[in-house]
Amino acid sequence: MISKIPDKWEKIGDIGIIKLDPELNRYSKIIGKYYSEILGCKTILNDIGGIKGTYRKPITKVIFGSNKTETIHKENQIRFKLDPKKIMFSSGNMDERLRMATISNIKEVVVDMFAGIGYFTLPMAVYSRPKKIFACEVNPISYDYLCENIILNNVTDIVEPLKGDNRLVAPKNVADRVILGYFENTSKFLKTALDCLKGYKGIIHYHVKISDKDLQKKQLKIVKQINEKDNGSANIINKQHIKSYAPGISHYVFDIGID
Repeated sequence: MISKIPDKWEKIGDIGIIKLDPELNRYSKIIGKYYSEILGCKTILNDIGGIKGTYRKPITKVIFGSNKTETIHKENQIRFKLDPKKIMFSSGNMDERLRMATISNIKEVVVDMFAGIGYFTLPMAVYSRPKKIFACEVNPISYDYLCENIILNNVTDIVEPLKGDNRLVAPKNVADRVILGYFENTSKFLKTALDCLKGYKGIIHYHVKISDKDLQKKQLKIVKQINEKDNGSANIINKQHIKSYAPGISHYVFDIGID
């Protein structure tokens, strides 16, 4: 039975998240208390259903501590306010958040099409300080936290939050850089990303979840799609492996330059 106790966890602010084997459910309070002490967390959540729905809501249950699960998570001096019971936060994306922090510059205008609570927007605004970031978010709960986090990190002069479907609210013909940070049916949003670019030229950070063996094929397909849509010259200038989801399945981001 001891061998089934989780050896992995996530700590978001002062909230811990573990995934219990169903056989251990009868001991959940005891195990939750143990992890609370080890991790220094006020509350422990059990991941009982992963991430579900368009809004990617975590399916969890409090097994120890307070039902008040709102917290402030600090990462590289950025403060993310959120409720991990309502909003996802992936520690596995930390390297990409750090990369986005320094990839822009003060001359750029950026559109973040799936801003969430500010996962990529906030590091970029704090460290790169571009001219403007338009941060689009359709989930009303995430949007409210995004607005709070913009104030919390003192970037109200840089970030303009836009509530709604990015296909309706994202500004057109303004951006030097577009973050397309949603990997479910990403191609559905490609036209909007291209429309955001100033004169259909710039960089798109295109996130995908694919089979590793299809990586090369997917890159060629995306480049072909872009070239067909804008008659331009697109090429993948960089690719990043974010994390593995299952054997042979990974989350990647392609940095696509369009001239």
